[in-house]
Amino acid sequence: MNSTQLQTEFVTFQPQGYLSAANAEELSNELTVAIKTSSNSPILIDMSEVEFMDSAALVVLIKAFRWCQNSGRKLSVCSVAPSVKMIFELTQLDKLIEIFENRSSFEAARN
Repeated sequence: MNSTQLQTEFVTFQPQGYLSAANAEELSNELTVAIKTSSNSPILIDMSEVEFMDSAALVVLIKAFRWCQNSGRKLSVCSVAPSVKMIFELTQLDKLIEIFENRSSFEAARN
């Protein structure tokens, strides 16, 4: 479903395919592991491989955001497809989670 890369300054989590109620629990488990094993590093969710996202997956991202927020960490997303970005905008999640055009723009903002 995804790949996780530990960078020196942040962790990249990259889900793939359709994120829906059918795999929301798996997404939640894998994202939780990525967050727990990354000490205090910021989390970047690279959505370049995500084709579709429904409300169940959105709830997983909200929970991950709150968990990071409660532990003083930052969670951001990048490379969001227009159809998925619309979901972020309609739910106003784009007001909470910073969305970057791509991984390079995220890295540039950190410097």
